[in-house]
Amino acid sequence: MCNDHKYNRRRFLGTASCAAIGSTTFFSTLFNLGMANEAAGRAVASAYNSSNNYKALVCILFAGGNDSFNMLVPNDTSAYNAYSATRSNQALAKNSLLGLNHLAGGLPGLGVHPSMPEVQQLYNSGNLAFISNVGTLVEPTNKTQFENGSVSLPLGLFSHADQIQQWQTSVPHTRSSSGWGGRMSDILQSMNNNQNISMNISLSGRNIFQSGNQSSEYTINPSGTGSIGIEGYKGDSALDMIRTTAVDNLLEDQYVDIFKKTYADVTRNAQSSHEQFSSAIGGVNLNTTFSTSRLSQSMQMVAKTIAARNTLDVCRQTFFITFGGWDHHDELLNNQAGMLTVVSKALSEFNTAMTELGVNDNVTTFTISDFARTLTSNGNGTDHAWGGNVMVMGGKVNGGRTYGSYPNLALNSNLDVGNGVLIPTLSTDEYFAELAQWYGVSNTEINNIFPNLTNFYTVGGQPPIGFMNT
Repeated sequence: MCNDHKYNRRRFLGTASCAAIGSTTFFSTLFNLGMANEAAGRAVASAYNSSNNYKALVCILFAGGNDSFNMLVPNDTSAYNAYSATRSNQALAKNSLLGLNHLAGGLPGLGVHPSMPEVQQLYNSGNLAFISNVGTLVEPTNKTQFENGSVSLPLGLFSHADQIQQWQTSVPHTRSSSGWGGRMSDILQSMNNNQNISMNISLSGRNIFQSGNQSSEYTINPSGTGSIGIEGYKGDSALDMIRTTAVDNLLEDQYVDIFKKTYADVTRNAQSSHEQFSSAIGGVNLNTTFSTSRLSQSMQMVAKTIAARNTLDVCRQTFFITFGGWDHHDELLNNQAGMLTVVSKALSEFNTAMTELGVNDNVTTFTISDFARTLTSNGNGTDHAWGGNVMVMGGKVNGGRTYGSYPNLALNSNLDVGNGVLIPTLSTDEYFAELAQWYGVSNTEINNIFPNLTNFYTVGGQPPIGFMNT
């Protein structure tokens, strides 16, 4: 059941040395005691409790900048010819593309990379959609405005550090330390009856996406039962029993020093959360088989955590996974082919697991990346660009469609600002706001999460893009 308790703990570190107790403790969060009083309940959260339903968002970051115009490719003859001429030695052969059966309202004449047959099947069955030419924008921008400097542009437009941050914060005009997933958690965490574990679960350690003002990520790993506690604590060996007694004595001591007391409290709560999480995951058995890649194993752990949602007593969760290595300045074709194979299999396996658990309508998976790549070749790879293509998957996704405007890939088009760097025609605000609306963020709160949203979308109208069945 989902009760209205406000989240009042944050900041478990992914790992921390616990030399004082003679072992290594991996903390999943660190309670920020200074924020405890600020975490008093917000009235908006209680309004959501009546629905009593589970929803999860799964964010996959393709770190490094995915060359997404080789992931989603035009196969209409004239559009393909423009693509081929621009991409030169980085173009995929037309007869290698996997055709997409577009449902009504989708963009026709597109295919996917030959390494993604599972994605082709997910798309053709209506479980997956593409969103085309989306990127970081402060306000709508055209080529003339870009060239004469009459429009505000994202900070560090072609910088990995800035763009990977802005895709997680959706605040491109400043360098923010809070992500839009974390800001959602600040509002909605009270929906979860269990306040000991954050609604934000990370398979990739610390991240900006899940960092809010009162909330942060709970870090797990893809193996075992996910969470890692104090080594040997409550083990069966004689040494473990001695260690357990020693740790208990240290944690139960009544410390006068506030720092020692805080450290003991943090360690005790971290271990308690670990035991609760591990016990819940330990009781899960999935029939779906996952591949051995780290991405697939991470998706399997996400599936297990979702399967344990009732035991964990949660109504809302976000998950964050980083899949790095997409900065293909060299050997683009071979490297991307191998990596897209991993992505395609992992998405299909996860979709199968969600169907097995009966929660496909309750879970939405989406991809982000720093930016797309230049359409032109640098010799054997491509360089940093701007607008690109992303994927969204789930039972409530209006799949079998490509949303937005797939751009003309000819050089010197009305969106090309040099070397095939394309101005986005959809903003990350529009993309993420639609996911947030589905997740349960109200119209009264959404501008607090996406401060630039009204530059692109009138809140209270139709969904910004239309890819979610809200």
